[in-house]
Amino acid sequence: MKVLYISYDGMTDPLGQSQVIPYLQGLSAKGHEITLISCEKKGRFSAHGGMIAALLSASSISWHPVPYSPLPSMLSKQLNLFRMEKKARQLCEAQQPAAVHCRSYMAALIGLKLKRKYGIQFIFDMRGFWADERIDGNIWSLRNPLHKRIYTYFKKMETEFLLNADYTISLTENAKEEILSWPALKGKQVPVEVIPCCADLDLFSAKSVDPAQQQSLRARFGIGENELVISYLGSIGTWYMLDEMLDFFKCLLAKKTNAKFLFITPDAADLIHEGARKKGIPPERIIVVSAQRAEVPAYLSLSAISLYFIRPLYSKKASSPTKTAEIMGLGIPLITNSGIGDSDLILGEAKAGALINEFSTAEYELIIEQIDVLLKLDKLKIAQASEKYFSLQRGVEKYAAVYGKLAH
Repeated sequence: MKVLYISYDGMTDPLGQSQVIPYLQGLSAKGHEITLISCEKKGRFSAHGGMIAALLSASSISWHPVPYSPLPSMLSKQLNLFRMEKKARQLCEAQQPAAVHCRSYMAALIGLKLKRKYGIQFIFDMRGFWADERIDGNIWSLRNPLHKRIYTYFKKMETEFLLNADYTISLTENAKEEILSWPALKGKQVPVEVIPCCADLDLFSAKSVDPAQQQSLRARFGIGENELVISYLGSIGTWYMLDEMLDFFKCLLAKKTNAKFLFITPDAADLIHEGARKKGIPPERIIVVSAQRAEVPAYLSLSAISLYFIRPLYSKKASSPTKTAEIMGLGIPLITNSGIGDSDLILGEAKAGALINEFSTAEYELIIEQIDVLLKLDKLKIAQASEKYFSLQRGVEKYAAVYGKLAH
């Protein structure tokens, strides 16, 4: 099938490289003719554009990057949308694609117009409850009249996207269930396919970890053979709860005095060390390191358990943290909080870790009592569960099935 794929995220951004290009390569390999529009930041495009162009060309993907505007937020978005829509109309008229596949809400604004003008099929790949994330993340405030107006507009458009899409892609079953409960969609045909954020499970696999490198890293970080390492992977930002994770670790340290907390993060080490100091956690019990993507499996493999807490907000019903797939791919048990995306379902079915229900010392201690059981979980079964839920190949197959349904 001939598909026009529109992404507001750039292919020279890390997100584009991990969560867009691998899927498109897989779909192209299955015979789908992919034309890609993306919005590219000047610095990243200058540094990586040639490499990305060659990568996409090798997969027979026709790439049409448009420049990302650095103007203040709303002006920037309007200019970027104008440029992307202009390019999309040109390509629709020249190529007459069978479908337009829109990654998230900004791209869907264009896709809905293309469907109405050219009659092409429209895939709304929603990636989460974007407008609600802006509120939950305090990026917009409903007390601000302008923000409230923008939020109301996008919630209205969200319903329009869902009602007009030939297919909607949700990251989680939890979000799908929520969407289908909305009054505006009651009794309407709203085809929704669930495809979570998948991972490269060839990279995030115990087989990819060199034991010699692992030993070298243990020596570098001063990790003894009998020390219990728990890890955190990723940025510490809007959604992730550093204070609560440090509180949990402090409780763990009281019971397991040999524990160390390894943060694999691009964020400033000072932020984490200062947080730990305020909690009275000895500095030698905290390790903070930045790693290139190819190095991450080896760093993660130093840990016996991995931990992350996400703010349990409404929009997080639709969240599918890629780190879940990557951690489980290495066979590492996971401790996280309930109510985030499909974590409850997946960890329960896979027996791949433990869920906390509230952020309290009593709850942390209940989980810590289960640590010895978690350490005995079958790593191979956890890795196999990651393959079942999160393999890139499975994700490509599910997208291909949606394309196949629209092609007939």
